[in-house]
Parts: sequence; C-alpha cells; structure tokens
Amino acid sequence: MELRQLEYFVAVAEELSFTRAAERLHVVQSAVSAAIRSLERELGPALFERSSQRVALTTAGAALLPEARNTLDAARAAREAAQLSTGRLQGTVRIGTLSSLTRPDLPVLLGRFHQLHPAVALTLVVSPRGSAGLVEGVLSGGLDLAFASLPEGPPAGLRVRDLYTTPMVLLVPAGHPLARSDAHAPLELTEFVDEPFVDNPAGYGNRELVDRAFARAGLRRQVVLEAADVRTLASYVRAGLGIGLLHDVTADVDTTGLAVLPLADPSLRWTLSMAVSATRRASAPLRALLDVLEDAAPPQP
Repeated sequence: MELRQLEYFVAVAEELSFTRAAERLHVVQSAVSAAIRSLERELGPALFERSSQRVALTTAGAALLPEARNTLDAARAAREAAQLSTGRLQGTVRIGTLSSLTRPDLPVLLGRFHQLHPAVALTLVVSPRGSAGLVEGVLSGGLDLAFASLPEGPPAGLRVRDLYTTPMVLLVPAGHPLARSDAHAPLELTEFVDEPFVDNPAGYGNRELVDRAFARAGLRRQVVLEAADVRTLASYVRAGLGIGLLHDVTADVDTTGLAVLPLADPSLRWTLSMAVSATRRASAPLRALLDVLEDAAPPQP
C-alpha cells in the first residue's frame, strides 16, 4: 500500500467524484481510477459503489477513510518536521472565502503570509453555494480554512472563531416610498414584507439569516431575483427590481441612487467567522497562516 494510493482514495471519498478528485490532485482521471483499483485489489473489498449517477463509499471504504486520513496526517507531520529543521515551511493551504469579502483584508494578510513563507502555496476557492458549500468543504477535507457566515451556529466537526458582527440594513432605491420617510426610524419586517425582494441564493449566510427572521415573525416574502455578489444585488435594487437586506453595505457597495435604512429586528445581525476542522490535525502551513490571521483579528469579547 502506497501513500499515493491513500491520498487518491481520500480525495475520491471527500469529493465523491473521480473527476473532481482528479482536478483536486492535478492528475488525469485515469490515474485516480487505476490507483483505486490497485488499492481494492490489494485490500480485497470494493471501496466505492460506482454508477453513472453517483459515487458512494462502501462499508469497507467508510471503515478505511479515518485510518487513511490518520496515516496521511502522520506522513505529513513527519515531512513537515524534516522541512522545519531546515527553517523552510512548505505545503499548500486551501482557503474558502466569500465573493464579496472586504473584512478582513485577505490580499494584505495573505501577502504578509507569503512574505514569511514563500514556499507555501495558497489556493482560494469561492463556493457557488455560499457559506453552506464552504462549510462542507472544511468538513470533507477539501478546504483547510473557510471564512463563512453561520447563522445557525457551527456544525459538529468545526472549530470557529467569530471575527466581527454587523447589523443588517434594508436597501431600497433612492426614490422608494420608504426612503422618503422623514424619520427613518428602524423598520419592522411587516412594513416591507409585501415588497419584491432581491437576495442571495439559498445556502448563503445572508439569505439564511433573513429567511429565519421572516419565519420567526410568521411572514412570507417573495424573492424575485437572486445574486451571489452583493454589488450585483445592489445594482438590481438600484434599478428598481426589488429591495434587499444586506450586511455592512456601506463597506461593500456604492450606495449612489440607494437609501440605506435601519431595521428594528435585533436578530438581524450578520457574523463573519473563520472555520477550521475540529477533528483533523492542522498542518504546519495552516497553523502558520492562522497565527497571521489571529494577529490581525480583533480580540474576542
């Protein structure tokens, strides 16, 4: 049994796709298939159930997965110990982030990390499924670290550090009747529930937080357009296609032609968190990156 075979097996098990595993490993798919077949011949039982529609772990594959991860972690730790003895950190850190993240300033922080550890490769991923996809990436092992919004709290298997919290606001066109209110007192959900909404797709922290607030209030709203990027979302609102509930809007978008209105619901506060696995041993490159990020993060309350 070779480490390479276990690496390929873990990649397929985490991605549940030979194609995605090959892309992640930067090899051709036939090499992944051949390595898995060779491992199955050596061990005896099949490790995956394969069909044209899906790939799933067998009972034997599920039993092998934690042991394979432990073996790879041990091999990585041995390799890192040898590398650190030379004073040069190497490896890869896979980071999941949100499409419109402005805080923390990742380009600056990752640039600082690169100056300290130029031999460490950094890979950034934006999930089309928002925070839900990023969390799955960390839990499956496809990502080492993710910046995500977790309105329902962290799932089992994640270690989370909250970075900052900001109130949600209502975004409407500048000529909207709500924008012409003199007082601009905090608005109740009932005051605009009948409006058409522009929102993020399901799975985004922004969307989950708002959906939960309306559900708690026993209200139903109509989402007429979805946009993954907050700047695009704001553009739709500016064009009069709907209203939107966003976080930290003045930092993320140009508010020209828009009115930014406060909300009365105290639960509508958006939190950005930094999440890593609580079950897998962090690699030396990941620990070094976390040190840089922790130094830049605000103190915990």
